[in-house]
Amino acid sequence: MALPSDVSIRRAVPADAEDLAHLHLDVWDDAYTGLMPQGILDDRREKVAERVARWRDILSAEEQPTWLAEDSDGLVGFSGAGPARDNDVDIDLELYALYVRARYYGTGVGYALLEQAVGDRACYLWVLAGNERAIRFYQRQGFRLDGTEDEHDEGVHVRMVRAGT
Repeated sequence: MALPSDVSIRRAVPADAEDLAHLHLDVWDDAYTGLMPQGILDDRREKVAERVARWRDILSAEEQPTWLAEDSDGLVGFSGAGPARDNDVDIDLELYALYVRARYYGTGVGYALLEQAVGDRACYLWVLAGNERAIRFYQRQGFRLDGTEDEHDEGVHVRMVRAGT
């Protein structure tokens, strides 16, 4: 699927921290309203300054890139991957985040961000149980549920894995 002509992908820099923090809040609302307790989403919005500072730290470290999708109006999505944090799976790469504004669902932006972050390498990720839209998206990209679950405040997360090609 081709990327929409008005969207570009680039590596995030520390100056993107504020816009990225606001995007992160918005895409969580898009993705998780009705899937997790509303109080968690509301609480995130009450801590914007902390979120901006956290993103500035992440983007300043430059250990693993964060990829941004943007159109003429601003940021519309982001992705990031890095070393696996789970020690019970024989895969070295974890997709940490992949989010796109709801208006860009089904347009190829999510696919382009996934390709930028992990390409066709073996990878795993965690997704909120019940987020069927995301699960179907990852299944189309070759990921499969492996039966592993992890309980968090926002709900049960399920792990999906993909062998490299």
